[in-house]
Amino acid sequence: MSEDQPKRYLVTGANGFQGGAVARLLSGRGHEVRGLVRDTDRPADDEGRAWTPVRGDLGSAEDLRRAFESVTHAVVTLPLVYEADSVLAYARNIAEAAREAGVSRLVYNVNTPLPEGRTGRAGFETRRLAEQVLFDSGLPTVSVRPPVYLDNLFSPWNGPALVNDGVLAYPLPVGQRVAWMSHADLAQVLAAATEAEGVVGRAVDVGGADVLTGTELAAAFANALGREVRYLPLGVEDFEAGLGQLLGAESAAGVAGIYHHVAAGDQDLLAAEPTTTERVFGVQLTSTVEWIKTQNWDIWSGRTA
Repeated sequence: MSEDQPKRYLVTGANGFQGGAVARLLSGRGHEVRGLVRDTDRPADDEGRAWTPVRGDLGSAEDLRRAFESVTHAVVTLPLVYEADSVLAYARNIAEAAREAGVSRLVYNVNTPLPEGRTGRAGFETRRLAEQVLFDSGLPTVSVRPPVYLDNLFSPWNGPALVNDGVLAYPLPVGQRVAWMSHADLAQVLAAATEAEGVVGRAVDVGGADVLTGTELAAAFANALGREVRYLPLGVEDFEAGLGQLLGAESAAGVAGIYHHVAAGDQDLLAAEPTTTERVFGVQLTSTVEWIKTQNWDIWSGRTA
């Protein structure tokens, strides 16, 4: 691709948290960005967005052909669907449309690290299946495997307990080492992956600036919030049941399967080395304490900042 040729990006799931962060970042840098969404009438989180919403269903090959027309770079995040045939169809449709458009670089956000061996967990294996389809497609593909998101903690499910009770509850063992990563840092990495050298054909485990146990994460919150915070490991079954009320049983089982696997003893899966992320993609990661300090935690106590 010529340096003079303008870049045109397609970002899937642009109305979601991760895809939205990527679309905002790329459009904020002055790039032409299309955001693939299922409902163009649904408002995005960012009012006055600079990216263009394009309606499309990953299950429709024709929708994707239209969405990919004239696109040079793509960042793909799959929805919370864990039925193997559906995910396989999504990946094949994406690969075919991107190939027809002559896409110069496709970045796949796996949304989870993948264990070395097969697990039987749909949350891992459907993502592994899609990754393999994209690598086998002949497209210049980079696969990015992030761990758990800090943004999960800035939510109606965690925020009130953190602010009002000093309790940080999450379905991971207290001693589990995790390279907690923000959506903003993930967006930086995914954007960098569309241009970085030496990464095509690779699957790269990435993470945030700090690898922390539950106790250490609670200490980071205590430092940033100026109050005592304790870590409470949630039972994965309870987490899955609560998630099922929001996402439905199938999606909840897919997400929770990752936590079931980790709880069974995979100590290193979520602990990507921060220096590797920074070196491979040339980004500067945000420290956990810095991220905490930039969030408006008062909204969970009913106060405004």
